[in-house]
Amino acid sequence: METYATLRQRIASALLTAIGVVLVAAGLLTYTQPVAAVPPSSASPSTSAGPIGLQTFELPPTAAPSGSGVAVTRVATRVVVPALGIDLPVILQPGAADSFPPCNVAMYIKQLHQPGQGGATYLYAHARTGMFLPILTASQTNNGKSMIGLLIQVYTSDNMEFLYEVVAVRRHITDLDSAYATTDETLWLQTSEGPFKLGPKVQVIAKPLSSSPADPAAAHPKANPVFCQ
Repeated sequence: METYATLRQRIASALLTAIGVVLVAAGLLTYTQPVAAVPPSSASPSTSAGPIGLQTFELPPTAAPSGSGVAVTRVATRVVVPALGIDLPVILQPGAADSFPPCNVAMYIKQLHQPGQGGATYLYAHARTGMFLPILTASQTNNGKSMIGLLIQVYTSDNMEFLYEVVAVRRHITDLDSAYATTDETLWLQTSEGPFKLGPKVQVIAKPLSSSPADPAAAHPKANPVFCQ
């Protein structure tokens, strides 16, 4: 039988290639290596800006983070990056373990942490208009240096607002090792660098600044996930 460490490493690698997502207008990026395209689904949102990414791989319960024995009563519900024009509801990805991530929302990895729990809170969304496309676009200039210092707001289901500051931008990422390894309270945003399952990802890492009560209406935006191609 596989050891837990071996199983988690294999699953985490599969998750990264699956969860995050896609691009944008034709011609935005040039690819130097051939990679496998993902079959489209039957519907696409009105904000579509190009081909879309990838199936999510659902981690098993045994891959829960250390220190997670206490029942989770808080989950992320909304992510806002004012300077980039990002404002998305956050949900747990719906569907079966191999289902395709929907559009018009961000999603969280439930096997990692939630805001205020310590460790990594990991949110991902497609690199499309109205979603995390501004992260991809900004990352392509000077390795995303313009995003350093930006503020990110994350609202939670218990009517709290957590404020973070961007401290790092990582490109061409192919695993989740750093997120799983961190013991510090951090926020990670992920999107794809291309429209293909095997393509690398962009990660934005932010440190916490403060937390405060939030207006329930602000903390509970209506999510309208669209199952896109």
